[in-house]
Amino acid sequence: MTIPAQSDMQIDNDEVRVTQWRLPPGGATGPHRHGMDYVIVPITTSAMTIVAPDGTRSIAQLKTGQSYFRKAGVEHDVLNETVDEIVFLEIELKT
Repeated sequence: MTIPAQSDMQIDNDEVRVTQWRLPPGGATGPHRHGMDYVIVPITTSAMTIVAPDGTRSIAQLKTGQSYFRKAGVEHDVLNETVDEIVFLEIELKT
């Protein structure tokens, strides 16, 4: 059984939405589509498993403080298949 990821929305205004995500070991965000461009800021160094809609799996290496950007439209599920909690900030750009 998959454990749901925990989200804590920190900012939500006309320009941005900032959410802290916590994925415990065995946790997952659930399949979703990003409706806005976004930046991920890792709080922990870890490896996330990314599952595409067609089931293709890849590993995203996260390094604390090393951000990355993605365009709107990305579809995936994010899994934590490690033994440690994964924590990151997601900054969605509304403008």
